[in-house]
Amino acid sequence: MYRLNSKDFLNFRASEKMKVNDYLKKRGVSSRLIRKSVKDGNIYLNGKLIRKNKKLKINDIISLKFEDEEPNGKVQKRPLDILYEDDDLLVINKEPLMVTHTAKDDSQGTLLNYILGYFEENNIKRKVRFINRLDRDTSGIVLACKNPFAQDKISSEFRDKVEKKYLAICQGIFEDKEGIIDAPIATSEDGIRREVNYVIGKKSITSYKVLEEYENMSLVMLTLHTGRTHQIRVHLSHLGHPIIGDSLYGEKSDFISRQALHSYSIKLKLPRKDEEIEILANLPEDFHFFPTLYWKSDFIEL
Repeated sequence: MYRLNSKDFLNFRASEKMKVNDYLKKRGVSSRLIRKSVKDGNIYLNGKLIRKNKKLKINDIISLKFEDEEPNGKVQKRPLDILYEDDDLLVINKEPLMVTHTAKDDSQGTLLNYILGYFEENNIKRKVRFINRLDRDTSGIVLACKNPFAQDKISSEFRDKVEKKYLAICQGIFEDKEGIIDAPIATSEDGIRREVNYVIGKKSITSYKVLEEYENMSLVMLTLHTGRTHQIRVHLSHLGHPIIGDSLYGEKSDFISRQALHSYSIKLKLPRKDEEIEILANLPEDFHFFPTLYWKSDFIEL
């Protein structure tokens, strides 16, 4: 009866008798967001604005309002490959050779600009809050949140509790068809490349499994257990099997104009529910040079 729309409000039904702010915190709302919501007058109890931290009754409805926001970049429009969407989250299959976002407010032609265009078309008055970003040359799954609650909740779990799998086409045939790469990574002296460094490197772990072989190439599924910059590219190069087309850690290729790396699968819990979902991203067209991929469906058996 009192529940406000889930697009603009975060709603909870009280299952315990406690103060409003304590209950919100227990349900995963950050202290920072609670303080801001109290200050801005964005907390409601049974559909009515409240200014005091009242004690809840069982089945009371607590609502936290998300305010309309101005776009955090230039609005541009282009079709997007949307893998999943709800009131909190938008998941995109980023095409290769597209920048996710830059530090410049006036940048154009980035995924940020096109998501803002999608938001405008669908009357979503929100900033884009990226959870992850992919290199320009890496294709696949990018997560963008529509409100600060979802951003806080997913960001806090993204490193350790969200399973992230990638597909890479690598040079050569692996002697060990699966394994774990536990090799610390540090920034190299040029400040651009990363390298395995057992003295000053930070802990970096990637597991891998070879799925297919074709001529002198291997299709490899990789799971990130840490999140270092260029981690997969560095680890595969360290094994002696750099990614095809990776000019920074291997060499350019006539087969593909970028590194053949695709963010393929992600498992995460939805911010408002204790429900885990898995999202898969179709393979990009420029992976066609590895033909056995296309004898099968677009989705690889994990």
